[in-house]
Amino acid sequence: MIIALWIATGLLALVFLAAGTVKSLTPREKLVDKMAYMEDLSDGQARAVGILEFLGALGLILPAATGILPWLTPVAAFALALTMAVGTALHVKRREPAVPSIVLGVFALLVGLGWVFFG
Repeated sequence: MIIALWIATGLLALVFLAAGTVKSLTPREKLVDKMAYMEDLSDGQARAVGILEFLGALGLILPAATGILPWLTPVAAFALALTMAVGTALHVKRREPAVPSIVLGVFALLVGLGWVFFG
């Protein structure tokens, strides 16, 4: 079970690491073409979301892998699930498809629960 949990955690971390890096390093104006919801965010908010996703990805892997404060791994997963809940609300408000953020949020929630029960 722990192998499956590590695989799921790694995949989730890769997704958030990529998304967070793009949102953190790319100017918001360039992101609007691919991510229309960025119109509703300020430059600071867009960058903050990217930084939170990047740090959440690191938080999924590093604590459990190093054994230093491993309880932070499920905390990071739950924080990413909360981030995706806010993202879902933004997409619903804009009448955009919210399925990707719902799926990522549920996946993060399941990973967090996996670390609570099996980690």
